[in-house]
Amino acid sequence: MEIKVRQLTTCEVAADGGAISLGFEDLAGNPAAVSVSLNQVGALIMTLPGLLEAALKARYGDQSLRYAYPLASWAIEQSTDTTQRIITLQTEDGFKVRFAIPRDEQSLLGEALTRPMPEMSVRPN
Repeated sequence: MEIKVRQLTTCEVAADGGAISLGFEDLAGNPAAVSVSLNQVGALIMTLPGLLEAALKARYGDQSLRYAYPLASWAIEQSTDTTQRIITLQTEDGFKVRFAIPRDEQSLLGEALTRPMPEMSVRPN
């Protein structure tokens, strides 16, 4: 069954934390919701950015397009695994993503951020 969504209306976490619910209104104005188990939420989150970029490229016919979030803040903290740190990247509107970075990658990331960027042509979007 395919349901076309007019707008999202609510996003909630189940009382026991075992699922999330995405409420929406269909094209006819009828309310509905999709409940996704905690086990599947991670898979959904990992899939959405790739789908968003694929849709952008298909819509505009430009394979170089990227969907980039403006970074407002970042934080680094020690993981309980002492060989890794956690980096949190956040936008002004509160969207956050966290990555666990192994020790070897931490140095490579630091070096990459301090190196001058190669000349690139910048395209407005």
